[in-house]
Amino acid sequence: MSKQAKRKQKPQLIQWRLYVVVAFVCLMFTSLVGRAAYIQLVEPEMLRHQSDMRTLRTTSREVQRGLITDRNGEMLAVSVPVKAVYADPKVVHDKNGFADMRRWQALADVLHEPKEDILKRVQSNPRKRFTYLKRQVTPAVADYIKQLKLPGIYLKPESRRYYPTGEISAQLVGITNIDDKGIEGIENTYNDWLTGTPSKQKVRKSRDGHVVERLDMVQEGESPNDLVLSIDQRIQQLAYRELKKATEVNQATSGSIVVLDVHTGEVLAMANTPSYNPNSRENLQSYRMRNRALTDSYEPGSTIKPFVVAAALEAGTIKVDDIIKTHPGRMRIGGKIVRDGRNYGDLSLSGILVHSSNIGMTKIALSMPVQELLGAYQTMGLGNYSGINLEGESAGLIHDRRRWSEFERATLSFGYGLMATPLQLARMYSILGNKGVLYPVSILKLKQKPEGTQVLSPEVAQSVMEMLVGVTEKGGTALKAHIEGYPVAGKTGTARKAVAGGYGEDYVALFAGVAPVHNPQLAIAVVVNEPKGDRYYGGDIAAPVFAAVMSGALQMLNVEPISKREKVRLAANSRSVE
Repeated sequence: MSKQAKRKQKPQLIQWRLYVVVAFVCLMFTSLVGRAAYIQLVEPEMLRHQSDMRTLRTTSREVQRGLITDRNGEMLAVSVPVKAVYADPKVVHDKNGFADMRRWQALADVLHEPKEDILKRVQSNPRKRFTYLKRQVTPAVADYIKQLKLPGIYLKPESRRYYPTGEISAQLVGITNIDDKGIEGIENTYNDWLTGTPSKQKVRKSRDGHVVERLDMVQEGESPNDLVLSIDQRIQQLAYRELKKATEVNQATSGSIVVLDVHTGEVLAMANTPSYNPNSRENLQSYRMRNRALTDSYEPGSTIKPFVVAAALEAGTIKVDDIIKTHPGRMRIGGKIVRDGRNYGDLSLSGILVHSSNIGMTKIALSMPVQELLGAYQTMGLGNYSGINLEGESAGLIHDRRRWSEFERATLSFGYGLMATPLQLARMYSILGNKGVLYPVSILKLKQKPEGTQVLSPEVAQSVMEMLVGVTEKGGTALKAHIEGYPVAGKTGTARKAVAGGYGEDYVALFAGVAPVHNPQLAIAVVVNEPKGDRYYGGDIAAPVFAAVMSGALQMLNVEPISKREKVRLAANSRSVE
């Protein structure tokens, strides 16, 4: 082979191509290094932001709502842990979560929801990331759902309010909504106090959702506060039972009862009928949720008469031993007639109250200026809020006008032309048992005795209270309110309900009183609204409820019955009925 042929077979290296490749590789490497250096040294925030968007999360610790208890620690409202079932439609679609319809049917069955409704919520928007399927399911149901292992179906913790006493304290304690926020009663009024604030912390999570690093605390949480009510659940249960029995037997529209501690103004019981079960929201009727003891006001009827006597004694227009002529049992005032049940003749102040004489009361009311009587009513709590600090409380109604006819003044003395709530009535009677001192009403258990206001002289309060003893004794209008061993100072009331243009055929039966007279402890007001049938008087309808609740409550509080010596003294001090 010639030298020329050998030279052709040997490959020749083209120098400039090598230089191009090497230059390109170096340029590319330099560009990558420069870009990396620029990103990491000059502008690193963008990558950090992208990383944080994928890994940083803020978590919060679930905070249970505070407890509500009665004065003795009995649970009235407690939060229990439950779960919320929710879906991530995007995950369900991406992982073909509809492959096994048997599991979806099982999910629908355990949630008591139609399968079509659940599927519709998940399928309606495939890019959606969150939709609730069911709130507040029990832990047992949650465990079953977890075992179904449906893609995109998750659980998260929440709490549900449970009310151990059920309908007994329903209107007073109130309820929370699905988000555990108070919407009625105590739950609503003290919602901020009971709720607390969850703590929030920033964490870093891995791709599978596990926390790999705990970073800063975003917000320090506040623990929820418990609430101790003044209610004594034993007395509350007794009061509700007796009130419910009375409203059902007499086919009444509604009823209310309030029990106050005479010496502190604390509410020991506040019950209403009809009531509802706060643990079951199905077919819930709004009228059953109203706390009628403080929202509904009525004309108080004859239950107001003791305070007319007290106002006149305080004003000095009558004296304790005065005798009032009521003959012949009827009296014309301004073209209208005021009547008594019969001709009682001459009556002492005690006799006027025992027989509930309208004529005797009219003469007492006309003996003083009308503004003085109205001022006494307001001073003793009518037309004013009680201080209980609950939503929906009514202040009642006292008309404020310059001119009053004599007949209107007369009707004011036997409980017409003004409005009062059951709570206000109980509060007024507590004045008699507390030597003329008026306390603000408290629904919370007090640590110390509050400061009261002296609205009646102790002598007048004691005299009127002793005058009322005869109302529950033989010859009085409320023999059914008599309690053996515990003398009662109380008064019946039967008020015809006002309608457009006058008064209708429906009545309100009332009884309010304080006991025991020798050692006053409790004041109770009972109102039964619109009883049906021939029996509608306060002495027949409301008085038995008062007697049963007062007797049971005094025994629960270990109040000693009256001694023989006290009984003799009380009988000697009481005024004779003439």
